[in-house]
Amino acid sequence: MADLLVFAGGLELKNPMLAASGCFGYGLEADPVIPPSLFGGIVTKTITPAPRRGNPVPRLAETHAGMLNSIGLENVGLDAFLADKLPALEDVDSKIVVSVSAGSAGEFAEMAERLAEHARVDALELNLSCPNVAEHGRNFAADPAAVAAIGKAVRRVFARPMWIKLSPNVTDISEVARAAQDAGADAVTAINTLLGMDINIDSGKSPFARVTAGLSGPAILPVALAAVWRIAREGGIPTIGVGGASSAKGLLKFLAAGAEAVQLGTVLFSDPGAPQRILDDLATHLDAQGHTNLNSLREQWKEQA
Repeated sequence: MADLLVFAGGLELKNPMLAASGCFGYGLEADPVIPPSLFGGIVTKTITPAPRRGNPVPRLAETHAGMLNSIGLENVGLDAFLADKLPALEDVDSKIVVSVSAGSAGEFAEMAERLAEHARVDALELNLSCPNVAEHGRNFAADPAAVAAIGKAVRRVFARPMWIKLSPNVTDISEVARAAQDAGADAVTAINTLLGMDINIDSGKSPFARVTAGLSGPAILPVALAAVWRIAREGGIPTIGVGGASSAKGLLKFLAAGAEAVQLGTVLFSDPGAPQRILDDLATHLDAQGHTNLNSLREQWKEQA
């Protein structure tokens, strides 16, 4: 069977598949329906300095090709995460990437410094682009200068891999990726959800208290692929692809676009069997094409370019 090992964003992953932040809880909630050990890495639910209650319900709405969410970064806060959630991940056979969000560069750095004390934290993913919080100013990913400032602040106190999650709701995502690279990030994660909304035709209003929400799922795969390709074309920072992958074919498309690894999100809600099937189909595809590993496939793509 083909070797699925990859090196992505400063981490060695046993396979190129990660669970995306916000779609797999803190890492254990889906076990045993979806065993955490299936993934090369798990990106935790985003943690903030203090607990957050999140947005009012309803928070989710199904679309024809995906899902709208307006969770609002509900989480237990850093103290409870370190006391209760992180220790429970000690024996999980996957890399642990902790997603963090805060209101300033200083707060990001303070969180990173505390997380750096814990060896189980293999990497950080800085969530600079959540569209579902009340403070619109938190979409730091729309401002390259803010991305650079936050990245540099975290880099000074956190020596392990640092990923910065980018928003698609910008004019030039490659410009923001360059700012992340200049700040010392090991990778960018592309992309976060697109801004979207729904309308209840009986009331004529959005079902969400905040009106708009984040769109994820198959509908955004072409947008995510274009973002990854654009960043990779610049030839700079490594990219972790996310947005709409639900099969081995989708994962391979991300890798062909230039991603080093791929996060699964919405599909984990709709198809719990997808992760195992993706791994099986990916290995079968490589075997059928005569490749012993993913690097061999990547080299073939380069030769054909």
